[in-house]
Amino acid sequence: MLNRKGQTLVEYVLIISLITVLVIGLVKIFGGYLQDAITKMGCNVSGKEYIEGEKVGSGYCQGDENSFFE
Repeated sequence: MLNRKGQTLVEYVLIISLITVLVIGLVKIFGGYLQDAITKMGCNVSGKEYIEGEKVGSGYCQGDENSFFE
C-alpha cells in the first residue's frame, strides 16, 4: 500500500489556488461595479444623493467631492 496523503494535499492546494485565481479575476473585472453598489448603499444609509462618476467605480455621495479616499 502506498501512502497517498501527500497526493491529496497537493490536489487540495491546486483546487484552492484555482479558486483563488478565479476570484481575483472576477474582482478585477467586476470591482468597479461592486464599488458603485457599496457606495450607493452607503449614500442611501447616510441620506445623501448618489452621484454617478465618469467611469465605473468613480461614483460618490453628494458632499463627498473632496473626500480623502477618491
